Amino acid sequence: MSSRPRPSVFESFNYAIEGVIHVLRTQRNMRIHFAVAVVVLAVAVAVGVTKIELIALLLAIAFVLIAEMINTAIEGAIDVATTSFDPMAKLAKDIAAGAVLIASVNAVAIGYLVFAGKAADKTARVLDKIRNAPAEITLVALVLTVIVVIATKAWTGRGTPLRGGVPSGHAAIAFAGWMAATYIVTDTHRFLVSALTFIMALLVAQTRVESGVHSALEVAYGGALGALVTLVVFQLL
Repeated sequence: MSSRPRPSVFESFNYAIEGVIHVLRTQRNMRIHFAVAVVVLAVAVAVGVTKIELIALLLAIAFVLIAEMINTAIEGAIDVATTSFDPMAKLAKDIAAGAVLIASVNAVAIGYLVFAGKAADKTARVLDKIRNAPAEITLVALVLTVIVVIATKAWTGRGTPLRGGVPSGHAAIAFAGWMAATYIVTDTHRFLVSALTFIMALLVAQTRVESGVHSALEVAYGGALGALVTLVVFQLL
């Protein structure tokens, strides 16, 4: 009985690349991680991080991607080995998912440490421009947004007052909270609090899209409307 010949170096690389492509094609989380990695590296180049900071970012990105691929491999192996519910199989999947979570939290922490100092000043200037923008300009933007929302609602005819349609109420409230937090907090902590509340608002918007209640466009309208309404209220009062 002849044994299977060992693959060549070229074939080994080809198999490895096929594995990466398969995970990207089949795993939504991997695609999200990959997209975030591209954005982070682009921002790193734009803001001019140091060599040590770039190394830290690359290690954090690799850690997350490797953890996600291992998690996918473990899930696939367990699905092949088991045909019914097994508590130990579920525990193994949960542990693998926990590894991805730890890697992601670590990457976020490293990203914050690298970009906080460089991005805080630029972001603070942008937030100051938003806060100090003339109320008339903000009011015009709000009116235009409402007009677009109403026109889209009339054109699509989708949704009910409490579910679906344009705009997304959850997204509107979430982004209204982000804008309010940006106004309320002091200058010292404004960047951090504004960034955290913005991420939370994005997560709320994502859940509405993933649940199938709203489309991405409906959520975008809701977020823009909530932020603009809050901006008008703070400027006028």
